[in-house]
Amino acid sequence: MRDSFASPGIELPSPTLSARLREMADYLAAPGAERLTEEQRALALGIARRLIVDVASRLDEGIDPAALWDDWIRGGIPGAERLAAPCFARGEEHRWREQSAQRAAPPLVPLPDEVAGAAGEGDIPAADAPMSDANRFYLALQIADRRRADALGNPCIAVADLDTDLFRALLLDIAAWRLVELGSAQADAARLGDAVRNALAQQARETGIDAAAAGWHRALEAEGALAETAAHAIARHDWPALIALAAAAHRQRYSAMALRLLTAETAALPSLLAPLRIDRAAIAPLEASLSLLPCRTISGSAAPDEDYAALLTARAGGAAPPAEGGT
Repeated sequence: MRDSFASPGIELPSPTLSARLREMADYLAAPGAERLTEEQRALALGIARRLIVDVASRLDEGIDPAALWDDWIRGGIPGAERLAAPCFARGEEHRWREQSAQRAAPPLVPLPDEVAGAAGEGDIPAADAPMSDANRFYLALQIADRRRADALGNPCIAVADLDTDLFRALLLDIAAWRLVELGSAQADAARLGDAVRNALAQQARETGIDAAAAGWHRALEAEGALAETAAHAIARHDWPALIALAAAAHRQRYSAMALRLLTAETAALPSLLAPLRIDRAAIAPLEASLSLLPCRTISGSAAPDEDYAALLTARAGGAAPPAEGGT
């Protein structure tokens, strides 16, 4: 007798049913795992939509962003796996910064340049005084961070901050959608191909938050002020500054470091920030702030020196059948 059969009236696969079955499979594979909240889903979807609209506008001004988004929402966003990590990271960073700003104002810790002027007499530098390299790059970082939100303050991903491969994939997916909409004519294919090439060249000329972070890190290293500035960033709850410095120290993208920091276990934070040479006690405000973020995802990891041989022996012993004559 067969245990499985096709239910009448259900045509497999349909997009909706396939998505529900994948969701069910994920749930059955890990029923105890925490799921995304409605807020996290809405944030990620909004970030993806704003990014796709931005990329589409660079490709072809004739694209109707509403029609593109509606089509992709119904049929599934192409390359959703590639978009998942940056959209989730940007959404979680936004949640963290929002709750940090709402819970309590950070202590008013002055920046090093505000404590002492050039002569070391405690005067604030004059308005017309030349900016140091560190201050110039910090200003560039702030400007790049402002571009990561729309006019209403909703989080987004700036094209300048996108990984080139992801940007190229998005351009090609949108161009393919546009080509089908136009009738797949060869002339349109050539025009859209040139548009993809031009958009990639334009992005290569842009500088985003990663370039600003790297420049700021280099300037602080040269001035011997890296550890002090990183500690001040934590004390002031200037989380973008901290993420930027940690990303530059690890030579990672800002988005990747934001995800690592937001999902790190508390015990892993000192080692994660070790390249910044921050005192252990100075990390306490960061630990407290992260602990207050609702529904924070923690990425657990096994200790590198864990005795896997002992674990396997214990598992094998537990799985072995009882000896003859045993109770």
